Amino acid sequence: MGPRNLGAGKKNAQKWHAWIVFLDESGLSQKPPVRRTWAPRGRTPVLRHAFNWKKLSICSALAYRWDGRRTRLLFSIVADSYTDEKLIAFLTEARKEFRNRRLIVVWDGLPSHRSRRMNQYLNTQRRWLTVVRLPSYAPDLNPVEFVWGNIQGKELANLCCDDLGAMVSGVREGFARVSKNGSLPGAFIRHAGISFP
Repeated sequence: MGPRNLGAGKKNAQKWHAWIVFLDESGLSQKPPVRRTWAPRGRTPVLRHAFNWKKLSICSALAYRWDGRRTRLLFSIVADSYTDEKLIAFLTEARKEFRNRRLIVVWDGLPSHRSRRMNQYLNTQRRWLTVVRLPSYAPDLNPVEFVWGNIQGKELANLCCDDLGAMVSGVREGFARVSKNGSLPGAFIRHAGISFP
């Protein structure tokens, strides 16, 4: 998605009174995101965590109304990885959350986003759903990346736990905090270099 594609998406969002929805998936395991911290001199903090490779995946969507005056943050946690089937279920639920408003979804080139099943689904949903793809290797253009980085830097930072339940609780707390903070979604989109009129 170059500047031309995004510009067209923004114009269409205004024309259709659509929401621009930035969507991304991320994995969650028991390995804690390591962040700097404070400790008394001579007592280096040591993180002890289970090397358990159980994994969950999170799909999150940061949505901006066509005029930039409102934002919404949605997320879903599933076992293993996101498949095209699970993403279609997420998009179907998102449609209900936005009360059948038109959505312009901006996402990357994940194989699940380009599969035959996904393309068939997208072709049948054109009345309410338009997709714009990000260019390869451009996570800095997706504000959802900054949501996830923010949560990893606060709720999940240095969190060592015996099972994924504590990680899930941290994720839920982080998304709730970001949702309630009126200034963060605007900061995330500005950091991605995107502006609304």
